[in-house]
Amino acid sequence: MSVLANKIDFAVVIGVKHANPNGDPLNGNRPRTDYNGFGEITDVCLKRKLRDRLQDAGHGIFVQSDDRKNDDAKSLRERAEKALGNKFGSAETVRLACANWLDVRAFGQLFALPKKAKGKGGDEDGDTGVSIPIRGPVTLQSAFSVEPVEVTSTQITKSVNSDGDGSKRGADTMGMKHRVDRGVYVFYGSMNPQLAERTGFSNEDAEAIKASLPKLFENDASSARPEGSMEVLKVVWWKHASKAGQYSSAKVHRSLAVAADGGIAVTPLEQLEAEIMDGF
Repeated sequence: MSVLANKIDFAVVIGVKHANPNGDPLNGNRPRTDYNGFGEITDVCLKRKLRDRLQDAGHGIFVQSDDRKNDDAKSLRERAEKALGNKFGSAETVRLACANWLDVRAFGQLFALPKKAKGKGGDEDGDTGVSIPIRGPVTLQSAFSVEPVEVTSTQITKSVNSDGDGSKRGADTMGMKHRVDRGVYVFYGSMNPQLAERTGFSNEDAEAIKASLPKLFENDASSARPEGSMEVLKVVWWKHASKAGQYSSAKVHRSLAVAADGGIAVTPLEQLEAEIMDGF
């Protein structure tokens, strides 16, 4: 596989209808909003969905969700030790990790290595362990809504109380469910060839991400996000002619205008063509 040779910028436009795009656990799982009322989906949430889609496509993923594990590892450390063995040296760890897992090649990862064994006297030998950071070439920004969103909250019965004669509901059976009735969100990302050289992130890896972005919410349904309530409307893909790129990512991202109804307009940039794809 050839290492990524050209800088790439991209944007994804998301439509939300009667769904909770990204609940905030510190705020009763209400949809995330900023102080001005604009909806937010964190970059961590978006990476989770992208990892899941890449895993669905058969790619090796290190940070797997518990309900999608394809091995018997009970933790990330156990998964790393099974794949990397005892080869916990900086260069060798990076090489093996990047060779095994696409998300490590793309997003990077921090591997915290254990301390060495204690000496005969029971004292530490002075080695407190080491952390090996891998900096990935693919970055994602959080998604924000084009306009402020309205959050609707509904009281629900979340469980059936098995105690008593069934004639009364306990306080623990009542809960709240929150949703965004309608909204259009957009997020941006970039791929850096200089950092790709360090992880071995390839043109084929970039194409795998490109193919997964239109399907970001497939196989992602839940009570908070019923099937069909979230969709990718458009994916805009800019492939530069060089490693450094003809323009900064900021300027490229600004060339995209997204309307409240999900419509888009791209301001042409000289010698940089925008490829526009529909969602799946």
